[in-house]
Amino acid sequence: MFGTIAYAATAALTVAVVVAELMHAPTLLIFAVSALALIGLAWVLGQATESLGHHAGPRIGGILNATFGNAAELIITIFALSAGLTTVVKASIIGSVIGNVLLVLGASILFGGLKNGVQSFSAEIAGINASMLAIVAAALSLPTIFAATSPDPSPTSLSIEVAVVMFVLYVLYLLYILRGPGGGAEREGRAPFGRTASLALLFVSTAAVAYVSEAFVGAIEPLTEEYGISELFVGVILVPIVGNIAEHVVGVQIAYKNDMDFSMGISLGSSIQVALLVTPILVFLGPLLGSPLRLIFTPLELGALGAAVIVTGFVALDGKSNWLEGAMLCGVYVIAALAFFFSP
Repeated sequence: MFGTIAYAATAALTVAVVVAELMHAPTLLIFAVSALALIGLAWVLGQATESLGHHAGPRIGGILNATFGNAAELIITIFALSAGLTTVVKASIIGSVIGNVLLVLGASILFGGLKNGVQSFSAEIAGINASMLAIVAAALSLPTIFAATSPDPSPTSLSIEVAVVMFVLYVLYLLYILRGPGGGAEREGRAPFGRTASLALLFVSTAAVAYVSEAFVGAIEPLTEEYGISELFVGVILVPIVGNIAEHVVGVQIAYKNDMDFSMGISLGSSIQVALLVTPILVFLGPLLGSPLRLIFTPLELGALGAAVIVTGFVALDGKSNWLEGAMLCGVYVIAALAFFFSP
Protein backbone atom coordinates (compact mmCIF):
# COMPACT_ATOMS: atom_id res chain seq x y z
CA MET A 1 0.00 0.00 0.00
CA PHE A 2 2.73 2.45 0.99
CA GLY A 3 4.73 1.55 -2.12
CA THR A 4 1.80 2.29 -4.44
CA ILE A 5 1.16 5.65 -2.78
CA ALA A 6 4.87 6.53 -2.90
CA TYR A 7 5.18 5.68 -6.60
CA ALA A 8 2.03 7.68 -7.42
CA ALA A 9 3.18 10.68 -5.38
CA THR A 10 6.61 10.61 -7.01
CA ALA A 11 5.10 10.48 -10.49
CA ALA A 12 2.75 13.38 -9.64
CA LEU A 13 5.61 15.49 -8.26
CA THR A 14 7.73 14.80 -11.34
CA VAL A 15 4.89 15.97 -13.58
CA ALA A 16 4.46 19.00 -11.31
CA VAL A 17 8.10 19.95 -11.94
CA VAL A 18 7.49 19.89 -15.70
CA VAL A 19 4.35 22.01 -15.33
CA ALA A 20 6.08 24.50 -12.99
CA GLU A 21 8.91 25.01 -15.48
CA LEU A 22 6.57 25.43 -18.44
CA MET A 23 4.50 28.00 -16.52
CA HIS A 24 7.65 29.83 -15.29
CA ALA A 25 6.56 29.42 -11.68
CA PRO A 26 8.32 31.31 -8.86
CA THR A 27 11.83 30.12 -8.10
CA LEU A 28 10.97 28.98 -4.58
CA LEU A 29 8.11 26.83 -5.87
CA ILE A 30 10.27 25.17 -8.52
CA PHE A 31 13.00 24.54 -5.94
CA ALA A 32 10.56 23.05 -3.40
CA VAL A 33 8.65 20.85 -5.87
CA SER A 34 11.81 19.58 -7.56
CA ALA A 35 13.37 18.83 -4.15
CA LEU A 36 10.33 16.78 -3.13
CA ALA A 37 10.34 15.01 -6.51
CA LEU A 38 14.03 14.17 -6.13
CA ILE A 39 13.40 12.69 -2.69
CA GLY A 40 10.77 10.38 -4.17
CA LEU A 41 12.89 9.55 -7.23
CA ALA A 42 15.88 8.73 -5.03
CA TRP A 43 13.66 6.23 -3.21
CA VAL A 44 12.43 4.74 -6.51
CA LEU A 45 16.01 4.51 -7.76
CA GLY A 46 16.92 2.66 -4.58
CA GLN A 47 13.99 0.27 -5.01
CA ALA A 48 15.02 -0.48 -8.60
CA THR A 49 18.63 -1.11 -7.57
CA GLU A 50 17.55 -3.30 -4.65
CA SER A 51 15.26 -5.34 -6.90
CA LEU A 52 17.96 -5.79 -9.53
CA GLY A 53 20.34 -6.87 -6.77
CA HIS A 54 18.00 -9.71 -5.82
CA HIS A 55 18.21 -11.07 -9.36
CA ALA A 56 21.95 -10.52 -9.76
CA GLY A 57 22.98 -12.36 -6.58
CA PRO A 58 24.59 -11.14 -3.35
CA ARG A 59 28.03 -10.18 -4.71
CA ILE A 60 26.85 -8.34 -7.82
CA GLY A 61 23.93 -6.96 -5.83
CA GLY A 62 26.34 -5.51 -3.30
CA ILE A 63 28.32 -3.83 -6.07
CA LEU A 64 25.12 -2.47 -7.63
CA ASN A 65 24.00 -0.98 -4.33
CA ALA A 66 27.45 0.48 -3.75
CA THR A 67 27.52 1.94 -7.25
CA PHE A 68 23.99 3.38 -7.37
CA GLY A 69 23.67 4.19 -3.66
CA ASN A 70 24.37 7.87 -4.26
CA ALA A 71 23.29 8.06 -7.90
CA ALA A 72 20.70 10.78 -7.29
CA GLU A 73 23.19 13.03 -5.54
CA LEU A 74 25.84 12.36 -8.19
CA ILE A 75 23.43 13.42 -10.94
CA ILE A 76 22.46 16.57 -9.02
CA THR A 77 26.10 17.56 -8.50
CA ILE A 78 27.01 16.87 -12.14
CA PHE A 79 24.34 19.36 -13.24
CA ALA A 80 25.53 21.81 -10.60
CA LEU A 81 29.09 21.42 -11.85
CA SER A 82 28.04 21.97 -15.46
CA ALA A 83 26.27 25.15 -14.30
CA GLY A 84 29.52 26.39 -12.76
CA LEU A 85 28.26 26.08 -9.15
CA THR A 86 31.54 24.68 -7.86
CA THR A 87 30.95 26.12 -4.38
CA VAL A 88 27.70 24.14 -4.10
CA VAL A 89 29.35 20.99 -5.47
CA LYS A 90 32.26 21.08 -3.02
CA ALA A 91 29.93 21.93 -0.15
CA SER A 92 27.70 18.96 -1.04
CA ILE A 93 30.70 16.63 -0.79
CA ILE A 94 31.41 17.82 2.75
CA GLY A 95 27.70 17.90 3.55
CA SER A 96 27.16 14.30 2.48
CA VAL A 97 30.00 13.07 4.66
CA ILE A 98 29.02 14.99 7.80
CA GLY A 99 25.32 14.37 7.18
CA ASN A 100 25.82 10.62 7.08
CA VAL A 101 28.23 10.31 9.99
CA LEU A 102 26.56 12.87 12.27
CA LEU A 103 22.86 13.13 11.41
CA VAL A 104 22.07 9.68 9.99
CA LEU A 105 24.35 7.67 12.27
CA GLY A 106 23.37 9.88 15.20
CA ALA A 107 19.63 9.42 14.59
CA SER A 108 20.15 5.68 14.09
CA ILE A 109 22.04 5.31 17.38
CA LEU A 110 19.57 7.60 19.18
CA PHE A 111 16.35 5.84 18.15
CA GLY A 112 17.94 2.38 18.21
CA GLY A 113 19.27 3.02 21.70
CA LEU A 114 15.98 4.37 23.02
CA LYS A 115 14.23 1.18 21.91
CA ASN A 116 16.91 -1.46 22.46
CA GLY A 117 19.26 -0.02 25.08
CA VAL A 118 22.99 -0.53 24.54
CA GLN A 119 23.57 -1.90 21.02
CA SER A 120 26.60 -3.83 19.74
CA PHE A 121 28.27 -3.84 16.35
CA SER A 122 31.47 -5.13 14.78
CA ALA A 123 34.30 -2.99 16.15
CA GLU A 124 36.54 -4.31 13.33
CA ILE A 125 34.33 -3.13 10.46
CA ALA A 126 33.45 0.11 12.28
CA GLY A 127 37.16 0.71 12.86
CA ILE A 128 37.93 0.19 9.17
CA ASN A 129 35.18 2.64 8.22
CA ALA A 130 36.43 5.18 10.77
CA SER A 131 39.98 4.81 9.43
CA MET A 132 38.76 5.34 5.87
CA LEU A 133 36.95 8.49 7.01
CA ALA A 134 40.20 9.75 8.54
CA ILE A 135 41.91 9.14 5.19
CA VAL A 136 39.07 11.04 3.50
CA ALA A 137 39.64 13.99 5.82
CA ALA A 138 43.36 13.96 5.00
CA ALA A 139 42.76 13.67 1.25
CA LEU A 140 40.32 16.58 1.22
CA SER A 141 42.41 18.75 3.56
CA LEU A 142 45.92 18.47 2.12
CA PRO A 143 45.22 20.22 -1.24
CA THR A 144 43.69 23.11 0.72
CA ILE A 145 46.71 23.30 3.04
CA PHE A 146 49.02 23.20 0.01
CA ALA A 147 47.10 26.07 -1.61
CA ALA A 148 47.24 28.11 1.59
CA THR A 149 50.97 27.61 2.17
CA SER A 150 52.29 27.64 -1.40
CA PRO A 151 53.12 30.95 -3.09
CA ASP A 152 51.69 29.58 -6.34
CA PRO A 153 48.01 28.62 -6.76
CA SER A 154 47.22 24.97 -6.25
CA PRO A 155 47.23 23.39 -9.73
CA THR A 156 44.16 21.56 -10.98
CA SER A 157 46.42 18.58 -11.69
CA LEU A 158 46.98 18.12 -7.94
CA SER A 159 43.25 17.64 -7.41
CA ILE A 160 43.12 15.14 -10.27
CA GLU A 161 46.07 13.18 -8.88
CA VAL A 162 44.52 13.12 -5.41
CA ALA A 163 41.24 11.98 -6.98
CA VAL A 164 43.01 9.07 -8.66
CA VAL A 165 44.40 7.91 -5.31
CA MET A 166 40.97 8.26 -3.69
CA PHE A 167 39.34 6.20 -6.44
CA VAL A 168 41.92 3.41 -6.08
CA LEU A 169 41.35 3.37 -2.31
CA TYR A 170 37.60 3.07 -2.89
CA VAL A 171 38.06 0.07 -5.18
CA LEU A 172 40.27 -1.63 -2.57
CA TYR A 173 37.78 -0.78 0.19
CA LEU A 174 34.91 -2.20 -1.87
CA LEU A 175 36.80 -5.43 -2.55
CA TYR A 176 37.59 -5.85 1.14
CA ILE A 177 34.01 -5.24 2.28
CA LEU A 178 32.45 -7.54 -0.35
CA ARG A 179 34.92 -10.35 0.39
CA GLY A 180 34.69 -9.92 4.14
CA PRO A 181 32.25 -11.50 6.60
CA GLY A 182 28.67 -10.86 5.50
CA GLY A 183 29.76 -9.32 2.22
CA GLY A 184 27.99 -12.02 0.28
CA ALA A 185 25.02 -12.54 2.56
CA GLU A 186 21.83 -13.60 0.82
CA ARG A 187 18.99 -11.12 0.76
CA GLU A 188 15.75 -11.92 2.49
CA GLY A 189 12.39 -11.85 0.74
CA ARG A 190 11.51 -11.69 -2.91
CA ALA A 191 12.40 -9.11 -5.49
CA PRO A 192 9.45 -6.72 -5.93
CA PHE A 193 9.97 -6.64 -9.72
CA GLY A 194 11.18 -8.99 -12.43
CA ARG A 195 14.60 -8.55 -14.00
CA THR A 196 13.31 -6.68 -17.07
CA ALA A 197 10.97 -4.51 -15.01
CA SER A 198 13.82 -3.70 -12.60
CA LEU A 199 16.06 -2.59 -15.46
CA ALA A 200 13.26 -0.52 -16.99
CA LEU A 201 12.50 1.14 -13.64
CA LEU A 202 16.20 1.85 -13.11
CA PHE A 203 16.46 3.49 -16.54
CA VAL A 204 13.26 5.53 -16.21
CA SER A 205 14.01 6.72 -12.67
CA THR A 206 17.57 7.71 -13.64
CA ALA A 207 16.26 9.70 -16.61
CA ALA A 208 13.66 11.39 -14.38
CA VAL A 209 16.31 12.23 -11.77
CA ALA A 210 18.41 13.81 -14.53
CA TYR A 211 15.53 16.00 -15.73
CA VAL A 212 14.38 17.06 -12.26
CA SER A 213 17.99 17.67 -11.15
CA GLU A 214 18.39 20.21 -13.96
CA ALA A 215 15.33 22.10 -12.68
CA PHE A 216 16.55 21.84 -9.08
CA VAL A 217 20.03 23.12 -9.89
CA GLY A 218 18.63 25.86 -12.12
CA ALA A 219 16.70 27.23 -9.15
CA ILE A 220 19.66 27.28 -6.74
CA GLU A 221 21.41 30.44 -7.97
CA PRO A 222 18.24 32.59 -8.26
CA LEU A 223 17.13 31.29 -4.85
CA THR A 224 20.38 32.25 -3.13
CA GLU A 225 20.30 35.70 -4.73
CA GLU A 226 16.62 36.35 -4.06
CA TYR A 227 16.47 35.12 -0.46
CA GLY A 228 20.08 35.66 0.62
CA ILE A 229 20.67 31.98 1.45
CA SER A 230 24.32 30.98 1.54
CA GLU A 231 25.50 28.64 -1.24
CA LEU A 232 27.46 26.81 1.46
CA PHE A 233 24.24 26.10 3.36
CA VAL A 234 22.47 24.90 0.22
CA GLY A 235 25.38 22.62 -0.68
CA VAL A 236 26.20 21.29 2.79
CA ILE A 237 22.67 20.82 4.14
CA LEU A 238 19.96 20.88 1.45
CA VAL A 239 21.54 19.01 -1.47
CA PRO A 240 22.71 15.98 0.58
CA ILE A 241 19.35 15.70 2.36
CA VAL A 242 17.44 15.81 -0.93
CA GLY A 243 19.71 13.26 -2.59
CA ASN A 244 19.98 10.80 0.30
CA ILE A 245 16.93 11.10 2.53
CA ALA A 246 15.43 7.77 1.43
CA GLU A 247 18.65 5.96 2.32
CA HIS A 248 18.82 7.90 5.60
CA VAL A 249 15.37 6.74 6.68
CA VAL A 250 16.26 3.12 5.94
CA GLY A 251 19.39 3.38 8.10
CA VAL A 252 17.36 4.64 11.07
CA GLN A 253 14.70 1.94 10.60
CA ILE A 254 17.31 -0.81 10.57
CA ALA A 255 18.94 0.51 13.78
CA TYR A 256 15.49 0.60 15.38
CA LYS A 257 15.24 -3.12 14.55
CA ASN A 258 18.53 -3.63 16.45
CA ASP A 259 20.79 -4.35 13.45
CA MET A 260 23.51 -1.78 14.09
CA ASP A 261 26.09 -3.43 11.82
CA PHE A 262 23.83 -2.97 8.80
CA SER A 263 22.77 0.52 9.88
CA MET A 264 26.36 1.69 10.37
CA GLY A 265 27.28 0.09 7.05
CA ILE A 266 24.67 2.30 5.36
CA SER A 267 25.65 5.58 7.04
CA LEU A 268 29.44 5.21 7.12
CA GLY A 269 29.57 3.32 3.81
CA SER A 270 27.59 6.07 2.09
CA SER A 271 29.97 8.73 3.43
CA ILE A 272 32.98 6.80 2.17
CA GLN A 273 31.34 6.28 -1.22
CA VAL A 274 30.63 9.98 -1.66
CA ALA A 275 34.16 10.94 -0.71
CA LEU A 276 36.11 8.24 -2.54
CA LEU A 277 33.88 7.57 -5.56
CA VAL A 278 31.58 10.52 -6.24
CA THR A 279 34.29 13.13 -5.57
CA PRO A 280 36.84 11.64 -8.04
CA ILE A 281 34.12 11.32 -10.69
CA LEU A 282 33.28 15.02 -10.29
CA VAL A 283 36.97 15.99 -10.39
CA PHE A 284 37.47 13.94 -13.58
CA LEU A 285 34.35 15.42 -15.22
CA GLY A 286 35.12 19.01 -14.23
CA PRO A 287 37.48 19.87 -17.13
CA LEU A 288 35.13 18.16 -19.61
CA LEU A 289 32.20 20.28 -18.36
CA GLY A 290 34.23 23.49 -18.44
CA SER A 291 34.29 23.83 -14.64
CA PRO A 292 37.49 22.30 -13.21
CA LEU A 293 36.89 21.20 -9.63
CA ARG A 294 39.82 21.95 -7.33
CA LEU A 295 39.71 20.23 -3.97
CA ILE A 296 40.13 23.44 -2.02
CA PHE A 297 37.64 23.96 0.80
CA THR A 298 36.87 26.69 3.32
CA PRO A 299 38.13 26.44 6.92
CA LEU A 300 34.53 26.01 8.09
CA GLU A 301 33.99 23.03 5.78
CA LEU A 302 37.22 21.33 6.85
CA GLY A 303 36.51 22.12 10.51
CA ALA A 304 33.09 20.46 10.28
CA LEU A 305 34.59 17.47 8.47
CA GLY A 306 37.36 17.07 11.05
CA ALA A 307 34.90 17.28 13.95
CA ALA A 308 32.64 14.68 12.33
CA VAL A 309 35.49 12.24 11.76
CA ILE A 310 36.90 12.60 15.29
CA VAL A 311 33.54 12.22 17.06
CA THR A 312 32.56 9.25 14.89
CA GLY A 313 35.90 7.57 15.57
CA PHE A 314 35.30 7.77 19.34
CA VAL A 315 31.78 6.34 18.96
CA ALA A 316 33.02 3.42 16.82
CA LEU A 317 35.96 2.62 19.08
CA ASP A 318 34.40 0.12 21.54
CA GLY A 319 31.86 -1.67 19.32
CA LYS A 320 28.94 -0.48 21.48
CA SER A 321 26.56 2.46 21.30
CA ASN A 322 23.83 4.08 23.39
CA TRP A 323 21.20 6.72 22.80
CA LEU A 324 23.29 9.48 24.43
CA GLU A 325 26.06 9.01 21.86
CA GLY A 326 23.44 9.36 19.13
CA ALA A 327 22.14 12.58 20.68
CA MET A 328 25.70 13.95 20.80
CA LEU A 329 26.28 13.19 17.11
CA CYS A 330 23.00 14.91 16.17
CA GLY A 331 23.95 17.87 18.37
CA VAL A 332 27.26 18.35 16.55
CA TYR A 333 25.36 18.25 13.22
CA VAL A 334 22.92 20.94 14.36
CA ILE A 335 25.82 23.15 15.46
CA ALA A 336 27.48 22.69 12.04
CA ALA A 337 24.20 23.42 10.23
CA LEU A 338 23.77 26.65 12.19
CA ALA A 339 27.31 27.72 11.37
CA PHE A 340 26.74 27.12 7.65
CA PHE A 341 23.35 28.87 7.75
CA PHE A 342 24.89 32.07 9.12
CA SER A 343 28.02 31.87 6.96
CA PRO A 344 28.31 34.65 4.34
